[in-house]
Order: sequence, then C-alpha cells, then structure tokens
Amino acid sequence: MKCFMFRLKLEKLKMVIKKFVDWFFSPTQKPVVEDYIDLYTRLMELENRVELLERENVETTNELYRMENSLDARIDIIAEHYKINTNV
Repeated sequence: MKCFMFRLKLEKLKMVIKKFVDWFFSPTQKPVVEDYIDLYTRLMELENRVELLERENVETTNELYRMENSLDARIDIIAEHYKINTNV
C-alpha cells in the first residue's frame, strides 16, 4: 500500500513540475520594452523615480524623528506634572 501511495505522489509531483516548466517557458504577453520607449529613456525614468523615493524616505524619516521628539517632550511634561520618575 505504501508503494502505491508513493507512486501516486511521485506521478502527481511530475505533473506539477511539468506544468511549472511549461508555464515558465511559455511566451509572455507583454514585451519587456514597449515599441515607443527605448531602453535608455526607461532607465532615466526609473532613476528619477528612485531619486524621488529616496527624498520621500528622508522626509518621512525626519518627520518620524520630529514626532518622536514631540512625544518625548509631552511625556516629560506629564511626568513632571504628576511627579513620575521617568528614569526607569
């Protein structure tokens, strides 16, 4: 019985692998580079996009630091008002 189940699983595995290989090597529907855009232009667009994302990342990080400092200051004010030891 174990041998039969093993053969069944092996056949199923072969079928799955064959389907994957067929899918992997099938032609894609969309070309890598469109006809109206050359590769250099696309590369420049991507570089500009990366620069924009890097600037946005720096702005977001700076804003997070500003918010953290603001929260720390408010916590210190509340702790001082209620005389809570914050050096824990």
